[in-house]
Amino acid sequence: MGYLLFVTLIQAFSFSLIGEYLAGHVDSYFAVLVRVVLAGLVFIPLTRWRSVEPAFMRGMLLIGALQFGVTYVCLYLSFRVLTVPEVLLFTILTPLHVTLIEDALNRRFNPWALIAALVAVMGAAVIRYDRINPDFFMGFLLLQLANFTYAAGQVLYKHLVARHPSDLPHYRRFGYFYLGALAVALPAFLLFGKQNFLPEAPLQWGVLVFLGLVSTALGLYWWNKGACMVNGGTLAVMNNLHVPVGLLINLLIWNQHEELGRLFLGGAVILMAVWISRLGIKRQVQPVQERP
Repeated sequence: MGYLLFVTLIQAFSFSLIGEYLAGHVDSYFAVLVRVVLAGLVFIPLTRWRSVEPAFMRGMLLIGALQFGVTYVCLYLSFRVLTVPEVLLFTILTPLHVTLIEDALNRRFNPWALIAALVAVMGAAVIRYDRINPDFFMGFLLLQLANFTYAAGQVLYKHLVARHPSDLPHYRRFGYFYLGALAVALPAFLLFGKQNFLPEAPLQWGVLVFLGLVSTALGLYWWNKGACMVNGGTLAVMNNLHVPVGLLINLLIWNQHEELGRLFLGGAVILMAVWISRLGIKRQVQPVQERP
């Protein structure tokens, strides 16, 4: 759990760095590409290329493409139309996506998850009810796709490691993750990136280096390693812990003009969505436990 706590602090700080120094100033696709390349330079030299099952390699490539490639492209694009506090609040739905993915893998339907999703949309409307426009909802939908792919990466990594046990430490088999992420980030930049929107200030490059080496390399590695060491309930809670921490950092250091009343009211509605989702999980577990 220590890994997850440390990464939570990194994530919370990183959201504000992206929103304050990169969003609207640096091409989103380029920022994602730089992060992947820097993280890959850390782990790929440490990666074992022999004596690793091909199925594990393919799984890691897929997880990297989802958990970082698709997730962070959507995340950076959402910063174009959402504020940092809004982005943080909307990422609170990641545990809901974890539940939906696990239900799909187990071939069961959880109506509580659907209700929770609808309540979450209501929470988003509360935050920006006077400024609701297609761009806002596009940002919200982009973050739900990011939540889904980030949740999918966590669930799949945990299952993949359990299915393919090895005496090798995690970091010797983690480089494939960044190759999968690169398979998404590089074509995205080549197809949609803006060459005239690259970093100019040393501070912007410094932020990218921090995000690449700390948030992406160490952060994602420690997060996935920590996810394998805790149960699903703890992982769900930890997925949400970065939200209050990130909001506190952003509001105290950078943002002094956010409409706090509406933000917290909408956040409370979204928290209710998470509670509804967790209630549904408990109701599903209780009948199983009561069977003779």
